[in-house]
Amino acid sequence: MSNHHSDTEQGSYSLLEQVDLPQDLRRLEPKQLPLLALELRRFLIESVSRTGGHLAAGLGVVELAIALHYVFNTPQDRLIWDVGHQAYPHKILTGRREQMAKLRQQGGPSGFPKRSESDYDTFGTGHSSTSISAALGMAVAARRKGESRKVVAVIGDGSIGAGMAFEALNHAGVLDQDLLVVLNDNKMSISKPVGAFSNHLSRLLSGTLYTGMREGGKSLLSHLPSQVSELMGRWEEHMKGMVLPGTMFEELGFNYIGPIDGHDLDTLVPTLRNMSKLNGPCLLHVVTQKGRGYEPAEESPIAYHGVTPFNPATGEMTKGGGGPSYTQIFGDWLCAMAEKDERLLAITPAMCEGSGMVEFARRFSKRYFDVGIAEQHALTLAAGMACEGAKPVVAIYSSFLQRAYDQLIHDVVLQNLDVTLAVDRAGQVGADGATHAGSFDLSYARVLPNMLIMAPSDENECSRMLQTAYDYPGPAMVRYPRGGGIGAEVEQPVKPLELGQGRLRREGCRVALLSFGSLLQTALAAAEQLDATVADMRFVKPLDEALILDLASRHELLVTLEENQVQGGAGSAVNEYLAHIGHSVRLLNLGLPDRFIHHATQQQQLAECGLDLRGVLDSVSGALKELPASVYQTSA
Repeated sequence: MSNHHSDTEQGSYSLLEQVDLPQDLRRLEPKQLPLLALELRRFLIESVSRTGGHLAAGLGVVELAIALHYVFNTPQDRLIWDVGHQAYPHKILTGRREQMAKLRQQGGPSGFPKRSESDYDTFGTGHSSTSISAALGMAVAARRKGESRKVVAVIGDGSIGAGMAFEALNHAGVLDQDLLVVLNDNKMSISKPVGAFSNHLSRLLSGTLYTGMREGGKSLLSHLPSQVSELMGRWEEHMKGMVLPGTMFEELGFNYIGPIDGHDLDTLVPTLRNMSKLNGPCLLHVVTQKGRGYEPAEESPIAYHGVTPFNPATGEMTKGGGGPSYTQIFGDWLCAMAEKDERLLAITPAMCEGSGMVEFARRFSKRYFDVGIAEQHALTLAAGMACEGAKPVVAIYSSFLQRAYDQLIHDVVLQNLDVTLAVDRAGQVGADGATHAGSFDLSYARVLPNMLIMAPSDENECSRMLQTAYDYPGPAMVRYPRGGGIGAEVEQPVKPLELGQGRLRREGCRVALLSFGSLLQTALAAAEQLDATVADMRFVKPLDEALILDLASRHELLVTLEENQVQGGAGSAVNEYLAHIGHSVRLLNLGLPDRFIHHATQQQQLAECGLDLRGVLDSVSGALKELPASVYQTSA
């Protein structure tokens, strides 16, 4: 039983400070582990209160992280945390306690497991439902090399519902590899609350007596007539099915144990120890509480899933400044459009809050579809809706849309279906780093026929583009960045844009800056110093070819700016068009470089990419020096 208030009080970390690595942890007596859990939870709250990050999920797995590292010989035994936002306790126990002060900051540890960061981070995660596939692959490779090691995947009840997790479970049962899947059920969505009887039963079922009897029984049944053997086997499954929710996992070939209390170390440790001796695929079902031990997070686990710095005594978070975010602009547009058009249906893959759909879900609950962590299903669901005359809007992060690329191509775009994609978190996202950066969407969407692709430069443009996409009778995408815009007023009523038309924002000479989306303000600031022309291109597909040709005819240097990978992005589209018509103006493409950008602030990331004002000025000045002297050159 956690003491909600004393957990967060200031105090020493006398036990935690003795544990720098898991081998230190394994020297502790089992009776010391509850005190370690208390200190680890308090350290986690205090640490994240200063840095921000993911909190509720990590609080829920403190005991589980301790038990896994206590029982298994990590990193020789492989431990994989699905998604990874719950891996902070794991990081603290594996040599990174002191580094947590710089968590998710430039030069500090990542908010997710990362192979290059630690040998204990055996698989890089950040997106869900990959852990079982990766663990199975590790188990297969280890067996082929003749190496004896255990492989453990920890996956949540939300993540295990995704198709990829089921595919891996199905395959693991067939391969009969030594693999332990720990199902962390923290929403009570699979099981009812568990008690002493269930904990006792799980210890019994994982122990040598039961498993010995079970294997012996199988041997005995093999000598009996097939009808009797089948009847006895069915009787065992029905008896287990009456008291355990694991029949499905058993049918897939897993030895299912649980559910057990994931906060009871006296149950967790012996159960894991027993299961570490079992052969073949096993699944341990643990029930935990998100936000455990910190009252504000227990009461609002969603609000404390990802947090800004906060006051640990009160739970009050630091408020972000500025006006509405692009996410809010989308949420406001969605509700306003739903009032006007009954055909609008909205879909999200488990990102209601993150995608700004809370108000829509409340007001239009019958038209709101949260499909869970199932991006592929989200796209094909939308395609099916569009086939029947509905107007589906899919709100999805740029890096999550990558997971549904085949469905985007085959089910939506190939059939030219009327699906609107509101693509959030396009470009750099700051502290979440490379796993969540929207670096590629212009490149991977631009190559698809029938697509309409727009990138807004401010809040009003975003609203107008959403309307344009919704009115467009085929697949249309609006990609907008994380965070707020420039404070532009959203005009009412919302007027759609004329398809494929950009706009000139400033007239200058010699250099024309063609901005696609979020970098317009940087382009305008640079143009003031360069006396350059600036165009807000708006459309990535179709391009405003007339505007490009006009600018190419009047300037010596065209510079494209985008918060997307340079390869295959909007700048590449401009290059392709000018090459196609045989125009030989000098071009400079500025965008994200050919490497992954690690966690830092968004401003630091843009500076690293040369997309801040200083970087743009330096790049353009360098390109101008390479140009031959011209009649256009001024004496400035």
